[in-house]
Amino acid sequence: MRTDILTITLNPTVDYATSAERVYPDHKLRCSDPHIDPGGGGINVARAIRKLGGQATALVAIGGSTGAHLLQLLALEGVPTVAFQGPGETRQSMSVTDRKTMEQFRFVMPGPSWTDADVQRGLNSIDQAAGDGTYVVLSGSQPPGVAKEFPSILADHVAGRGARLIVDTSGPALHNLLSAPHEALYVLRMDGAEAEELAGRPLPERADSAAFARELVDKGVAHNIIVARGADGSILANATGAWHALGAPVKVVSKVGAGDSFVGAFTLWCARGESLPEALRAGVSAASAAVASEATRLCDPVLTKELFDLCKVSPV
Repeated sequence: MRTDILTITLNPTVDYATSAERVYPDHKLRCSDPHIDPGGGGINVARAIRKLGGQATALVAIGGSTGAHLLQLLALEGVPTVAFQGPGETRQSMSVTDRKTMEQFRFVMPGPSWTDADVQRGLNSIDQAAGDGTYVVLSGSQPPGVAKEFPSILADHVAGRGARLIVDTSGPALHNLLSAPHEALYVLRMDGAEAEELAGRPLPERADSAAFARELVDKGVAHNIIVARGADGSILANATGAWHALGAPVKVVSKVGAGDSFVGAFTLWCARGESLPEALRAGVSAASAAVASEATRLCDPVLTKELFDLCKVSPV
């Protein structure tokens, strides 16, 4: 199956979101009926794109009965899916909200361990699904056993197919991407704390984030670098300039899915041929809509459209 947008989720999950009157130890906590969603970075990006009126194919590693449940949930949402056999049983995750304090507790399982054969099977599936002009989105955690070099290996794979790679990762995989230039890496996204760690210095001002992002562009790490600054919006820098987009003021209900909503909207706007500053604006609008939504719900399309007009983009 060829597609304009292909999202990759190596470590998917079935997400359960519930709440309890109070969350404290040594007691049975009586919870509300759970809200159940298919989860994992790439899956959420594809779901966000679907909500915003676009279409992306979700390439997913699945295993066991939880994997079958995951595919059912994706089918119910109308998300086209390419599944390949992963190891073990697909993981589950849970978030529990304390209704008195409105604090949210998130329990994230690691997922089954991968072998080199599992990785190769995934790369073969990606090769079959990605073609000229495809936006390939790698988002979310890597399962145990997948080498930190995987995003770099993936960049080499899609380079030979004329695809454009968008990566939103963290930890060793993010650090590894900074070790060499990647011609096919179209966008690399990171949050403010990750940017400061990589830079080895504080980045308190927007201009500081923009300067560091431009350093990475100049080194050939990616054509475009995005630094998410939390409530202060996001910075995008490339060889031609840098821009800042500030999200609309909303009441924070749940931060789950904000980053994936950003990547989904940003990628969809790029695939539609919109300018990068407008794609950045769409991303922060969708992220703002996501944090205003309950539990594991992603960006509401009506709210995203309303917030789009309130989000401003300016050069840095």
